Amino acid sequence: MSEVENKHTQEEAVESPDVHFDPIVKLKDVVVKTHEEDEDPIFKMRAKLFRFDGDAKEWKERGTGDVKLLKHKETGKVRVLMRRDKTLKVCANHYITDDMVLSPNVGSDRSWVWNVAADLVDDEAERQLLAIRFANSENANKFKDAFEDAREANKKIASGSKSESSEEKKDPAKEDEEKEKEEATNDDLKEDTKNESPKPVEEKKDTEKD
Repeated sequence: MSEVENKHTQEEAVESPDVHFDPIVKLKDVVVKTHEEDEDPIFKMRAKLFRFDGDAKEWKERGTGDVKLLKHKETGKVRVLMRRDKTLKVCANHYITDDMVLSPNVGSDRSWVWNVAADLVDDEAERQLLAIRFANSENANKFKDAFEDAREANKKIASGSKSESSEEKKDPAKEDEEKEKEEATNDDLKEDTKNESPKPVEEKKDTEKD
């Protein structure tokens, strides 16, 4: 290409108007909720989770990722939540209840086993026997301490809710009003009792036929 043609091409490129295309479909911003917005993480550590397959009689891997203990901002209840790496799919999701006890896995000082009555994964709650393994025994013990603290906290919340529901809170003004009505009713009954004369008991005599 000659210098004249090259110069002419550069001028056309500079003088060409800006081209703008409006999108045919406008996409709105979608807010994706993780259902963790109302919770505060009180524990987080990388681990590998397993579940026991009762039919096959063996442990099966559920996923590797960060296991979290999340505390609800309003209720204060703590749950276990674990998501798989990359896909972020939930592989453990349940509240820590009073009957959950971490037992050491046989032959390992960095693994714990516990029973879950209702583990909510894939929108379906199932009874599971879970095992979790950490990188070392120190991390495993940290998880155990946080787990047991959360269990005690949830236990106190549950016992507090039961006591509140069993106790009926009455308005003092209503209590006084009910008491006055009861006293007035009792006075009326007493007055009626004074005015009424007791009726004689009718005795029926048996007549014998000869």
